[in-house]
Amino acid sequence: MRTLFLIIILSFSLVAMSCNHDPEPINFNSDQCALCKMTIEDTRFGAELISKKGKVFKFDAAECIVKYINKGKISEGEIGKLYVIDYSQPTVLVDALLVTFLISENLPSPMGANLSAFLNRSTAEKYQSEKGGELFNWEGVKSKLKK
Repeated sequence: MRTLFLIIILSFSLVAMSCNHDPEPINFNSDQCALCKMTIEDTRFGAELISKKGKVFKFDAAECIVKYINKGKISEGEIGKLYVIDYSQPTVLVDALLVTFLISENLPSPMGANLSAFLNRSTAEKYQSEKGGELFNWEGVKSKLKK
């Protein structure tokens, strides 16, 4: 009985570890974008999707992760976590649902959507006042890029 209990505990532990939703560091100049297959180079951009099963998909820009989802490459129900790089903190992946996105022609991004992400809304507003553009949350940017 005790052996069975230990096997069950071990099994649950392995399942929990395989479904880790913490971001995996992006290997710049090495990792490729899951959508466009370009090498991820710019440390101010980039994104990561982790499926509920723990599979990691990396992207060279926030617009690529949005397009990947909008094109139905993964269903909303399969998504565990979404991360984007905070433009003001290069290489730092933050929860995409918590950021403020800025679309500004004066702040170009790798794939041409001019999309930057900021964890701190006041930082996004500062960039907006300097560079112009529109602010969005996650749902807003998904809708805007569907067009």
